[in-house]
Amino acid sequence: MNSKITRYIVRVYALIINSNDEILLSDEYQLNMRMTKFPGGGMHFGEGPMDCLKREAIEEFGQEIEVLEHFYTTDYFQPAQFYDDAQLLSIYYLAKFVEPIHFKISDVPFDFELEENGAQSFRWEKIENLEVDKMTFPIDKLVVKMLKEKNRINDKV
Repeated sequence: MNSKITRYIVRVYALIINSNDEILLSDEYQLNMRMTKFPGGGMHFGEGPMDCLKREAIEEFGQEIEVLEHFYTTDYFQPAQFYDDAQLLSIYYLAKFVEPIHFKISDVPFDFELEENGAQSFRWEKIENLEVDKMTFPIDKLVVKMLKEKNRINDKV
C-alpha cells in the first residue's frame, strides 16, 4: 500500500436509466480538462451517501431524485487521480427523477457555451452503445462494463 495515502475521498454517483435503456451522462469541464462521467459528486463530512446524492442532484439538475437501490461500491484500492495523498471510494446507486425532467438534455457531448471550469451538460446514451473508453475515470469504466453485462442478461430474460 502507498504510505503517502492519508485520507479517503468518497464520491457518490447516480445511475439514472430511462425507459429506452438510456443512461444519463454528465459531460463536464473541470480542472482544465473534459470529463465524461455519471452525475454525482463528493460526500461532505456529516453526510450519508444517499444524502450526498440527493444534494448533488439538486445542485446539478435543480431537481430531486429518488434513490432506488445500491449498484456498486469500489471493492479494490483506487488511488485518487488528482491527489497524491488520497484513496478514492466511489458508490453508485440506481436512481430516478421524482418529477419530469426540467433541465436541458443535449444530443451531443460537451454542449456548453464556454469550455471553462464548472461547465456541465447532460445527455442520454443507450447502455448498449456506451463505450468504456469514453468514460474519464477508471471506476466509471468498470461500472459501464457492469451495466452492459446486466443489460445483456436482462435482454435474454
